[in-house]
Amino acid sequence: MNYRIIQAYKQAPWRVQIQWIGLFLLALVLITAIIGIYLNVSAQAATSGRMIQFIERDSEEIANEIAELTANLAKAKSAERMLERAEAMGFRMLDPAAAVYLEIPGFDPSADLELAPPRVNTISESPIIRSAYKSSLWEWFVKQIWQMPASSLEPAGESVP
Repeated sequence: MNYRIIQAYKQAPWRVQIQWIGLFLLALVLITAIIGIYLNVSAQAATSGRMIQFIERDSEEIANEIAELTANLAKAKSAERMLERAEAMGFRMLDPAAAVYLEIPGFDPSADLELAPPRVNTISESPIIRSAYKSSLWEWFVKQIWQMPASSLEPAGESVP
């Protein structure tokens, strides 16, 4: 009689095989999904990394160009170069003893000279990764569950004195 009970609840061998095949296919689909998500995230990270490299290269090229233009401007404004340009335009050096000085009424040479503030090249740096993306799923979970406000834990209609 015990044998008949076991035989009554025993499944057919083809059903057991189909269950194993189903479990295997489910595991295969889950592994494939995880691999796909991993590859997608990796591809996005690689793309972002390359974009950062391109932006840094462009920034370095612009900085080099600015340095080169600043050097060219310094050469153009040098005393020797300005003297050459003045002589080419027909100007000549003036003898201070032969100069004629004019007195201008209302002009005070001892008054303080107010200059414009110097130009400052500022580059504002913003974070590459937003702060919202710096917390893990666990940190979010702890923040949402363990740090719930006390008012949400009180029963409806009752208040704590």
